[in-house]
Amino acid sequence: MNLELIVQNKQEAIQAEKLGSHRLELVSAMKEGGLTPSYGAIKQVLQSVKIPVQIMVRPHSYQFNYTEDDFQVICEDIEMITKLGGNRIVFGALNQNGTINEEMLREIIRRFPDIDITFHRAFDEVHSQEAAYRTLLQFKQNVRRILTSGGEVNCEKGKDQLAKLVKLSFGQNGPSIMPGSGLSPENIAGIHQMVSAEDYHFGSAVRVDGSFANELSQSAIQRIQKELM
Repeated sequence: MNLELIVQNKQEAIQAEKLGSHRLELVSAMKEGGLTPSYGAIKQVLQSVKIPVQIMVRPHSYQFNYTEDDFQVICEDIEMITKLGGNRIVFGALNQNGTINEEMLREIIRRFPDIDITFHRAFDEVHSQEAAYRTLLQFKQNVRRILTSGGEVNCEKGKDQLAKLVKLSFGQNGPSIMPGSGLSPENIAGIHQMVSAEDYHFGSAVRVDGSFANELSQSAIQRIQKELM
């Protein structure tokens, strides 16, 4: 069972590792849903922890349909990450018709063949999650996991769909399904019992008072770990 926590800086990354996180998602601008962090933040975090760090690559929060100019920014950010020693990103791009932008994914993988990708919650805005999953299956050597709430506002509401997606991922031996959004110490046991995922993603629910302005909550993380044992 892998527990992934959102962090925003070096101090949080160190704390998350000490508290038993298996993997980190490094982001900035959580009020915008998470954007690409700064060069300095990426460098400090990569140098400070030993566990894997997935780095958000998202140039703006307007939508997940990117222009060519946006895409050049995305590729330059990934190049910066690789130069700093990272090879893990969180990324997602869609076409106007609500399908996966295969062209952008294919070009990223061509330029950065060793990149490890978490396809983020753009997946919750696709026209068909089953069809989108089968599209991403083509890229499974690089797209290792998909962060999703089952197409709903949170995992509690999307748990039926999450269970179907996890079953699909096991059957296809493809990218793992990582539930995220609205997971908490109070609901994780029930959701896990139904969904049976191998990865879970937590954000504000493991913060003191549920706010990204505060540090990680040791008690919340320990409770989640206990529920997932």
